[in-house]
Amino acid sequence: MIKIIPKDDMEYSRYLLGRVRFFMTRARQYELTPYHISPRQAYILFLLYTMGSGMTLRELAWQTDRKINTLSVNMSKMERDGLVKKIRDTPNSIQFSFTLTEKGLNTYQNCMREDSIKAIMSVLSKAELKQFISMLENITAKAEKYKIRNIN
Repeated sequence: MIKIIPKDDMEYSRYLLGRVRFFMTRARQYELTPYHISPRQAYILFLLYTMGSGMTLRELAWQTDRKINTLSVNMSKMERDGLVKKIRDTPNSIQFSFTLTEKGLNTYQNCMREDSIKAIMSVLSKAELKQFISMLENITAKAEKYKIRNIN
Protein backbone atom coordinates (compact mmCIF):
# COMPACT_ATOMS: atom_id res chain seq x y z
CA MET A 1 0.00 0.00 0.00
CA ILE A 2 1.21 3.47 -0.85
CA LYS A 3 1.39 5.82 2.12
CA ILE A 4 -0.36 9.12 1.51
CA ILE A 5 1.75 12.08 2.59
CA PRO A 6 -0.55 14.82 3.86
CA LYS A 7 0.02 18.25 2.32
CA ASP A 8 -3.21 19.69 3.67
CA ASP A 9 -4.70 18.53 6.96
CA MET A 10 -8.30 19.15 5.85
CA GLU A 11 -7.92 17.13 2.67
CA TYR A 12 -6.07 14.38 4.54
CA SER A 13 -8.78 14.18 7.23
CA ARG A 14 -11.44 13.80 4.50
CA TYR A 15 -9.35 11.09 2.88
CA LEU A 16 -9.01 9.26 6.20
CA LEU A 17 -12.75 9.51 6.92
CA GLY A 18 -13.44 8.00 3.50
CA ARG A 19 -11.04 5.11 4.13
CA VAL A 20 -12.46 4.42 7.59
CA ARG A 21 -15.98 4.39 6.14
CA PHE A 22 -14.87 2.05 3.35
CA PHE A 23 -13.18 -0.45 5.67
CA MET A 24 -15.94 -0.37 8.28
CA THR A 25 -18.59 -0.87 5.59
CA ARG A 26 -16.62 -3.72 4.03
CA ALA A 27 -16.19 -5.40 7.44
CA ARG A 28 -19.91 -4.96 8.14
CA GLN A 29 -20.85 -6.40 4.72
CA TYR A 30 -18.76 -9.46 5.44
CA GLU A 31 -20.33 -9.82 8.88
CA LEU A 32 -23.86 -9.57 7.43
CA THR A 33 -23.27 -12.12 4.66
CA PRO A 34 -24.88 -15.03 6.59
CA TYR A 35 -28.10 -12.97 6.91
CA HIS A 36 -28.22 -12.02 3.20
CA ILE A 37 -28.68 -8.32 3.93
CA SER A 38 -26.64 -5.20 3.26
CA PRO A 39 -25.46 -2.68 5.87
CA ARG A 40 -28.16 -0.29 4.61
CA GLN A 41 -30.85 -2.96 5.11
CA ALA A 42 -29.48 -3.70 8.60
CA TYR A 43 -29.79 0.01 9.35
CA ILE A 44 -33.40 0.03 8.12
CA LEU A 45 -34.18 -2.94 10.40
CA PHE A 46 -32.56 -0.99 13.25
CA LEU A 47 -34.72 2.07 12.49
CA LEU A 48 -37.94 0.07 12.32
CA TYR A 49 -37.05 -1.67 15.58
CA THR A 50 -36.02 1.43 17.53
CA MET A 51 -38.42 3.98 16.06
CA GLY A 52 -41.34 1.61 16.18
CA SER A 53 -43.58 0.19 13.54
CA GLY A 54 -45.31 2.41 11.11
CA MET A 55 -42.47 4.43 9.61
CA THR A 56 -43.38 5.83 6.22
CA LEU A 57 -41.16 5.73 3.19
CA ARG A 58 -40.56 9.48 3.57
CA GLU A 59 -39.48 9.07 7.21
CA LEU A 60 -37.16 6.20 6.30
CA ALA A 61 -35.71 8.20 3.41
CA TRP A 62 -35.02 11.11 5.74
CA GLN A 63 -33.34 8.87 8.33
CA THR A 64 -31.21 7.00 5.77
CA ASP A 65 -30.32 10.05 3.66
CA ARG A 66 -31.67 8.39 0.54
CA LYS A 67 -34.14 9.53 -2.08
CA ILE A 68 -37.58 7.98 -1.84
CA ASN A 69 -37.33 6.23 -5.22
CA THR A 70 -33.98 4.66 -4.25
CA LEU A 71 -35.29 3.55 -0.88
CA SER A 72 -38.50 2.26 -2.43
CA VAL A 73 -36.50 -0.30 -4.44
CA ASN A 74 -34.70 -1.38 -1.27
CA MET A 75 -37.95 -1.67 0.69
CA SER A 76 -39.57 -3.73 -2.08
CA LYS A 77 -36.67 -6.18 -1.93
CA MET A 78 -36.90 -6.34 1.88
CA GLU A 79 -40.65 -6.95 1.61
CA ARG A 80 -40.09 -9.68 -1.00
CA ASP A 81 -37.50 -11.27 1.34
CA GLY A 82 -40.04 -11.26 4.16
CA LEU A 83 -38.16 -8.81 6.41
CA VAL A 84 -40.74 -6.01 6.40
CA LYS A 85 -44.42 -5.68 5.73
CA LYS A 86 -46.13 -2.78 3.98
CA ILE A 87 -49.26 -1.58 5.77
CA ARG A 88 -51.80 0.75 4.18
CA ASP A 89 -53.27 3.42 6.45
CA THR A 90 -56.74 2.63 5.14
CA PRO A 91 -57.82 0.00 2.60
CA ASN A 92 -58.06 2.51 -0.28
CA SER A 93 -55.22 4.77 0.86
CA ILE A 94 -52.07 5.38 -1.13
CA GLN A 95 -50.32 6.15 2.16
CA PHE A 96 -48.53 3.23 3.74
CA SER A 97 -45.92 2.48 6.35
CA PHE A 98 -43.57 -0.38 7.11
CA THR A 99 -43.27 -2.72 10.03
CA LEU A 100 -40.90 -5.55 10.89
CA THR A 101 -42.05 -9.08 10.28
CA GLU A 102 -41.09 -11.92 12.61
CA LYS A 103 -38.29 -12.80 10.18
CA GLY A 104 -37.18 -9.16 10.14
CA LEU A 105 -37.11 -9.03 13.93
CA ASN A 106 -35.09 -12.25 14.11
CA THR A 107 -32.68 -10.96 11.48
CA TYR A 108 -32.32 -7.67 13.36
CA GLN A 109 -31.58 -9.45 16.64
CA ASN A 110 -29.01 -11.73 14.98
CA CYS A 111 -27.15 -9.07 13.02
CA MET A 112 -27.00 -6.21 15.52
CA ARG A 113 -24.03 -7.53 17.47
CA GLU A 114 -21.67 -5.59 15.19
CA ASP A 115 -18.59 -7.50 16.31
CA SER A 116 -16.49 -6.10 13.45
CA ILE A 117 -17.31 -2.49 14.33
CA LYS A 118 -16.63 -3.12 18.02
CA ALA A 119 -13.28 -4.71 17.16
CA ILE A 120 -12.29 -1.79 14.93
CA MET A 121 -13.38 0.84 17.44
CA SER A 122 -11.63 -0.95 20.29
CA VAL A 123 -8.48 1.04 19.50
CA LEU A 124 -10.16 3.94 21.32
CA SER A 125 -10.52 4.20 25.08
CA LYS A 126 -13.98 5.03 26.44
CA ALA A 127 -12.93 8.65 26.90
CA GLU A 128 -11.50 8.83 23.38
CA LEU A 129 -14.67 7.28 21.98
CA LYS A 130 -16.84 9.89 23.72
CA GLN A 131 -14.58 12.64 22.39
CA PHE A 132 -14.64 11.08 18.90
CA ILE A 133 -18.45 10.92 18.95
CA SER A 134 -18.62 14.55 20.05
CA MET A 135 -16.32 15.61 17.22
CA LEU A 136 -18.29 13.63 14.65
CA GLU A 137 -21.57 15.15 15.92
CA ASN A 138 -20.09 18.64 15.54
CA ILE A 139 -18.82 17.89 12.03
CA THR A 140 -22.16 16.30 11.07
CA ALA A 141 -24.15 19.28 12.37
CA LYS A 142 -22.01 21.67 10.34
CA ALA A 143 -22.05 19.44 7.23
CA GLU A 144 -25.85 19.09 7.31
CA LYS A 145 -26.15 22.83 6.74
CA TYR A 146 -24.52 22.32 3.35
CA LYS A 147 -26.53 19.28 2.42
CA ILE A 148 -29.57 19.46 0.20
CA ARG A 149 -32.10 16.88 1.33
CA ASN A 150 -33.97 15.85 -1.77
CA ILE A 151 -36.21 12.93 -0.89
CA ASN A 152 -39.01 13.53 -3.37
